[in-house]
Amino acid sequence: MSNDLLKQLTQLNLKGVLQSLEIRNQQALTGQMPYLEFLNLLIQDKVYLRESRKYEKRLKSTNLKGHKTLENYDFAFNPNINKPMIYDLATCKFIIQKTPVIIVGPCGTGKSHLAQALGFTAIQKGFDVLMTTQSDISMTLNEGKATSTYHNRMKKLAQLPVLIIDDFALKPLSRIEEEDMHVLIDKRSEMASTIITSNLAPSEWLASFTNKLLGAATTDRLQHNATLVKLEGKSFRTQNPETLKTTKNKEKAKQ
Repeated sequence: MSNDLLKQLTQLNLKGVLQSLEIRNQQALTGQMPYLEFLNLLIQDKVYLRESRKYEKRLKSTNLKGHKTLENYDFAFNPNINKPMIYDLATCKFIIQKTPVIIVGPCGTGKSHLAQALGFTAIQKGFDVLMTTQSDISMTLNEGKATSTYHNRMKKLAQLPVLIIDDFALKPLSRIEEEDMHVLIDKRSEMASTIITSNLAPSEWLASFTNKLLGAATTDRLQHNATLVKLEGKSFRTQNPETLKTTKNKEKAKQ
């Protein structure tokens, strides 16, 4: 390859084309490929590379743990789960509509897995996602107040297309924490999608707020137009391994 071509590709920000140029060139020579078809393949390679890099960048900033997807979610463990509802959520229509998703159930029933699976699906469709906890939100906003970056941090959290708050209302909020949480939820209400996981039903969330009026306003916004997913049953973590294996085998047999 000539230095002139390399320089021109670099100037046009098409250096990524180099990764497949030689292969495509040999393919074109062997198959007597028309020029436009050759050019089309190079452009497709460049687009694929760019989208892959965007996906990797979004994935790194999500805080999603492991690769928990709907494909490896054990629906057989929660036979009463509304599968059509889950797959409808996986279309990410709720993100376009800017509505919340609330996933509740006992410890170990797969709430976080399900939330992360929706997060991965959203990333694949081009949405920015962050998974965090109520405690981590309070921590980052408190650090912002100490470093004069509070407003920037709040703005970033408020404008995320998808914010996953894991273990919501797990412990009582301080006065400052509940005020910050109210501001965040108020800014996101009808403007962006929030996914909540909690061991408690929404009717029990108010107990974690000292200011009941503020708590009612916050939880009301979270529930407005929300899709509620209820999980039941025993914990994945305490399930007998042999029983779990049998459950999976039964699900495969049904397929």
